[in-house]
Amino acid sequence: MAFKIGFIGNGLISWAHAMALRSIHDANLVDFTFEANFDEDFERAKQFSHVNGSSLAKSADEVIASSDAVWICTPTASHLGLVRKCANSKIATFCEKPLALNYPEALEIERIVAESGILFQVGLVLRTCPVFLKLKSIVEDGKFGAPMAVNMRDDQFFPVQGHYASKWRSDVDQAGGGTLIEHSIHDIDILTFCFGEVETLSANTSNNARYVGIEDVAAVRMFHKTGAISNLISVWHQITTRPSTRRLEVFFENGFVWLENDFIGPLNLQTDSGSQVVQCELKKEVASIDMPDTDIALTVKMYAQENLMFLHAAKGISEPGPSAKDAVMAHWLIDAAYRSASMGGMGIEAIEMKRPDF
Repeated sequence: MAFKIGFIGNGLISWAHAMALRSIHDANLVDFTFEANFDEDFERAKQFSHVNGSSLAKSADEVIASSDAVWICTPTASHLGLVRKCANSKIATFCEKPLALNYPEALEIERIVAESGILFQVGLVLRTCPVFLKLKSIVEDGKFGAPMAVNMRDDQFFPVQGHYASKWRSDVDQAGGGTLIEHSIHDIDILTFCFGEVETLSANTSNNARYVGIEDVAAVRMFHKTGAISNLISVWHQITTRPSTRRLEVFFENGFVWLENDFIGPLNLQTDSGSQVVQCELKKEVASIDMPDTDIALTVKMYAQENLMFLHAAKGISEPGPSAKDAVMAHWLIDAAYRSASMGGMGIEAIEMKRPDF
């Protein structure tokens, strides 16, 4: 019997996941059906149902009851309640980032997941991107010495317009904050994934769009236990012709690495011996998906990689990841950054976090 998938929330990110899942199905990598979907916007849900062949549910509860696994793709404020419902039903759950509005809510989700024992994965998609997996391997290899300085810039146009069209991202009660938590939780997570735990951090934010509690510029400096210092600049601007982009530069003791594409790379490397281009390969199953060589296809494959990991975990082939615990650590650092910004950029000891024993 085919694995039954349900979607709660049918906005832009759900379409990215659905396209990725269809590509997985069409490549005969995993057999499943789109079973049910629900969105509070009926017309949006109706369109999702029509394109993906799922039944149009009347509630999130109906989706959960009819599915083997659920993708939660709703505004952040609803995540805690929906994860609790999925946990009560003992159903495999994929939850988009941010995991919650804040650190305490994220910690509560981790507790719920741990106590229920459900299969759970968070949509911190950069962790499955070949370019960052390659960068992490370079750090761990140590061939170029210790990482010293990291500069990362992440920018996109303010996502209440254009193809994002998510008005809820201008409401702090729905989003929890602006570019730092809503978008750059990816960046905070991947910087710690690649360069290790953070001892101290400081941050500043500003608000040009004047949405209450929604910062559109954030600057975060983190001091990692490895000795590396990372600097993140996150911007939500109004240049609607500009795509969402990330740029990363890393100085090692004996090498300089930079990237411009935050999924497939390549990585550019400079040493005393000269410069070279380091290719970053997709996993074989994802690479086998037959799609035209376009930006949209690359985006689909990016989400296909994390979705395939979740489906394999649901079938007992591998472990899911990133976990709720991973997301909680990112939320702790985001929370510390907001506290620092509220105090004019004062340094925060990130190592002071006391984790409960579940």
